[in-house]
Formats: sequence, structure tokens, C-alpha cells
Amino acid sequence: MAVTSRAGHPLPYDTYREAVARETLRFTEVVEGADPARAVPSCPGWNLADLSRHVGALQRWFCTLLTGLVQEPPRSRDVELGLPEHPRDYPDWVAAGVPVVAAVLRDTDPDAPMWVWGEDPHARFWARRMLFETLVHRVDAERAVGLVSDIDPALAADGVDEFLVNLPHAGLFAPAVTKLRGAGELLAFRCADVGGGAGEEWLVRLEPDGFRPVVRAVEESEPVTAAVRGQAANLLLLLYGRRSYQDSAFEVSGQTAVLDNWFTHTAF
Repeated sequence: MAVTSRAGHPLPYDTYREAVARETLRFTEVVEGADPARAVPSCPGWNLADLSRHVGALQRWFCTLLTGLVQEPPRSRDVELGLPEHPRDYPDWVAAGVPVVAAVLRDTDPDAPMWVWGEDPHARFWARRMLFETLVHRVDAERAVGLVSDIDPALAADGVDEFLVNLPHAGLFAPAVTKLRGAGELLAFRCADVGGGAGEEWLVRLEPDGFRPVVRAVEESEPVTAAVRGQAANLLLLLYGRRSYQDSAFEVSGQTAVLDNWFTHTAF
């Protein structure tokens, strides 16, 4: 089977707009009625109240950036939150932001140039980023309360792509990323979903001065140094540090030292 690679080819903007609302409401359904003090194991040091505050605050900050189509890095992330006094009311507060987020995303031209911290300097960057922040934290909340998570394979595959395309720019808040180096090793993340991206491959080159996603033509056959194969949802959670490549959900080949180097520097 021919293996294809992609880098930076996002889904339609409306897909993100609709999925942000859907994932936010799913998040609030999970945390509604749960003990706000319950620990969130995948976010060490946080409880559900902390997680809810983070999701709601981040969405409001993104909306502020989009509304102003900011052209320079903001000096502050302070926005008017209207945070309830008691953490038990945080789920309703997060849900109350859904119509506002939907309106901002609807009224924003996705092709409008603006400041971003990642690869694509357009408003659409923030819709895509907001989706995967919310989706992954929805999974964090589900795990905290003992629920089994499901992630749409197409969204998961796009989330893998979004993570890898933007990771080289993440040193602003993940300084270890700036120290990720190699000697030309080629690392592959391969999708195993049947009918949902099967055969899709994401490649990353580790070089002495850093790393970068690469796209290769089908006919090119340079061997990879290390590879991880799994379902798109599991790959997404792996990249976000919610799973280990040693889990039985993954097929691993090549030099595991390259994988250890990768995950040591990309955890945040």
C-alpha cells in the first residue's frame, strides 16, 4: 500500500467551528456534577476545577485575539473572565461561553492575517488550535472521572498534523522543544485506522540545529530511523503525553532511543 505524508493541510474551517462547540459541551457534560476537587491524573497538580478554569479562560483569550485580529504578540493574557465564585459553577460558566465562541468564529474571516505562535499566520490557526486544546482536555476530564473516551478518527488525524506542524514553534511555552536535536534521523508516526486515514504518515526530521516536519513523495523510499504505528486517536494522545509508545496500542519499529529523545523534549 502506498504511504502518503501530509503537513499543514487542515480541515475546512466550518469543521473546526462546529467541533469546538461540540467538544466544549461534551467537556461540560463530563465535569457537571463531578467533584471540582477531583484530581486530573493526566494534568499533574490540577483538579477538575483547575481544568475547567483553564478551558474556559483559554477560549475567552482566543476569542479576544480573534476579535481584534491582533498583529503582534500580546503583552498579557489577562481577559475579563467573569469567573463564578464557587468552582461547582465552573461547568455552567464554560458552557455559557459556547455561543460567544461560536459567534466570534462565525464572524471571523479564516483567511484574515494575524499573529499566531505557530505555522499558519491566519485567523484559522486559532480555530484549529482551540479545537484540539478543548478535545484533549475533554479526554483529560473523562479519564479523571473514569469514563472511556472516543475521538473521531478524522479529527484525531488532523490533530496529529496540527501538533507536528506547530511543535517547532512551541518553544515560547515549552522550552525543552528548543533543545530537541538529532543527526538526520527520520521519525514516522503512522495511522492504522481502517477507513479513517489508514496509510497516512507524518514524518519528522531531527537535525543538529533542530527538527522539522517533512513531506515526501510516494515514490521516495528513504528508510525511517524509528516509527510508531497506531490508531489516529491513540497517536494524538501519544503526542500530547497522554499515552506511552510502549503501550500495546502501538507497533514500534527502529531505534527506540530516537523515540525517547523525542518524547523527553516534547512533553508539555
